[in-house]
Amino acid sequence: MNFVVDAKAVFAYTAAHAIDASRPTVAFLHGAGLDHSWFGLQSRYFGYHGRNVLAIDLPGHGRSAGPPLERVEALADWVPRVLDAAGVGRASLVGHSLGSLTALECAARHPARVDRLVMIGTAFPMKVSDAFLGAAQRNDPAAYDMETIWGHAPEVPLGRNPNPGMWMYGDTLARLGRLAPGVLHAGLKACNDYTAGLESAAKVQCPALFILGRRDLMTPPRAAQSLVQAVPGARSVIVEAAGHSLMAEAPDAVLDALIEFLA
Repeated sequence: MNFVVDAKAVFAYTAAHAIDASRPTVAFLHGAGLDHSWFGLQSRYFGYHGRNVLAIDLPGHGRSAGPPLERVEALADWVPRVLDAAGVGRASLVGHSLGSLTALECAARHPARVDRLVMIGTAFPMKVSDAFLGAAQRNDPAAYDMETIWGHAPEVPLGRNPNPGMWMYGDTLARLGRLAPGVLHAGLKACNDYTAGLESAAKVQCPALFILGRRDLMTPPRAAQSLVQAVPGARSVIVEAAGHSLMAEAPDAVLDALIEFLA
């Protein structure tokens, strides 16, 4: 579905269903350099099981117009405007990586708009190495390699794939290769610069769930513990076989956790 937000085109996957204001809504927010399809299995499931689904392409990503927003706080304030454009009053937010920080900040700033909060592959602070940031700033393809290799568990190159016919490295590289110059750097810098995590976590008023990959090299579970402890009543699930790309590496485990939490 196509929307106009701040006079710019925004795309969200809706699982081929029209938005029905009487149904609960789940909004999915992807990570830096990725797009709505990162939540393919999970968004499709909820769209065919009684929920409105908005798997949103963030500005400058996928089919949404740029330029990218360069701060988590700006993204967090942008999400309610997307909900307004879709005719949705409240939504459960499911965010991955950059999307998880966006969802957290949105829940803190706009509590009346957020029913539940799910943070996947998250950490605070979410620091990015100088080498990674520099390569992304230069639009050096090495940045795509870094995100792809570090973004998956070490066994992924050996062919361990729960999605038949899908090449996880190739799929990620293809998404990154379609980006306009500067988009990946903007997302990484937004993660790196975000400092309000603990303060915002303490303001969360809705139920919250963390889904973390045991083999995650970019945001290892230990790096999320300060957030888990800061969000009142938060629960966490550790997916043993997954790295940072949990929705692709362990799609069924992530979906099962979402089904239980959002029920």
